[in-house]
Amino acid sequence: MPSAISALAREHLDRVRAFYDAAPTEPQAGARAYRALLAHYYNLLIPADASVLEIGCGSGELLLRIHARRKVGIDLAPAQIAAARARLPEAEFLVQAGELLELNETFDVIIVSDTLNLAADVQRLFERLHSVSHAQTRLIVNFQNTLWRPLLSLARGLGLKSRQPQNSWLASSDVLNLLRLAGWSPVSHHGRILVPFHALGLGSFVNRWLGPLFQWFCLTVFLVARRELARGAIPLTVSVIIPARNEAGNIPAAVARTPEMGGGTELIFVEGHSRDHTWAEIQRVAAENPQRKIKILQQTGKGKGDAVRAGFAVATGDVLMILDADLTMPPEELPKFFDVIATGRAEFANGVRLVYPMDEKAMQFLNLCANKAFGLIFTWLLGQSVKDTLCGTKVLTRANYDRIAANRAYFGDFDPFGDFDLLFGAAKQNLKIADVPIRYRERTYGTTNIQRWRHGVLLLRMVWFAARKLKFV
Repeated sequence: MPSAISALAREHLDRVRAFYDAAPTEPQAGARAYRALLAHYYNLLIPADASVLEIGCGSGELLLRIHARRKVGIDLAPAQIAAARARLPEAEFLVQAGELLELNETFDVIIVSDTLNLAADVQRLFERLHSVSHAQTRLIVNFQNTLWRPLLSLARGLGLKSRQPQNSWLASSDVLNLLRLAGWSPVSHHGRILVPFHALGLGSFVNRWLGPLFQWFCLTVFLVARRELARGAIPLTVSVIIPARNEAGNIPAAVARTPEMGGGTELIFVEGHSRDHTWAEIQRVAAENPQRKIKILQQTGKGKGDAVRAGFAVATGDVLMILDADLTMPPEELPKFFDVIATGRAEFANGVRLVYPMDEKAMQFLNLCANKAFGLIFTWLLGQSVKDTLCGTKVLTRANYDRIAANRAYFGDFDPFGDFDLLFGAAKQNLKIADVPIRYRERTYGTTNIQRWRHGVLLLRMVWFAARKLKFV
């Protein structure tokens, strides 16, 4: 049972309840258009097979438009809940305040839409949501940008916007702080909606194509968060996938230098149509190291992305890692990535070569500039920090990879490298991404398989493709 809230908080909730019990249950045309816009962006974040709980659902206008397997809404105003039940009979609606939430069920997604500013105690509200969440639950919050306060006040004064009871005006920094205080870890942060009405189609055009470029000025801020997780009691096993093309001289070192991690580590070499004796060397080294768990295979398709997917398909570990066979990312650094995943600090660990000093010939100047530029673009694109997109080492759990693979059709098979398929998929699944700085080394055998200019153009095309799927929507 939740402990009692303060008398001041209860008085505030009573005033909000009385206000909305007397308020109309049919929204104005402008409010319906705004709810439709919100629902569009929520549906981009919510899997269609998810169970969804909305805190402060009102008359159910938003839940009506959400695509989900199960829908539950709570609101403290009985009149609004009665209207919601009539509007959406297949969903479940309960009269409750979020600060006093009591439900014997957990949900995949929890929505708090334009409700935080009306809450009596936001931190307590966030804390109560732990009781209806599980390890993979995503909390999605949207609230209005404080820059819009004068315009919204003017619209309310002119009768263009419905009146509201006394409320707060929380800034993004306030909400981020309250989430952390309540044990939630922010995942991503996006501004949406420059024009909150149709305007004969102009609003849709502006929101899709200009909104992502002017996020600081958007009306609504969307935040996605996940529970802060404790270290698991069961040691996780690891699979290290090593795509290898023309890397014969690096195979012995890959085995010798890759440490054992967690509950056991398997090495999976995927040879990719080499012109040297890489395949023979993989076979020899595997035979000479029976103490290591090593799998070997040759890919049937082309490209690193195909090799990574082939390796993941035969992997048995709980944690999946990619290690480029050129060993410019030192294998000794892999435990850093494992710890990030095993402790729950993030769900996707991304290598970063741009923090520590690197060997003089490890990266050419133009490549360095391109990597920094792509990092800035991806940070904007994904709504969370990704400083280096082109480092080959990326680590995630098998369960999260399976989720990405199951939803690959959203982006399609467009990535020959494999890095962007995983990054975009992780963003689409609202996974928490952590940058892991490593010391980048110079290649000691062979030459790079990257064709800088041709692949650079291909990368730009992939960025534009993904932007149309994640931002310009």
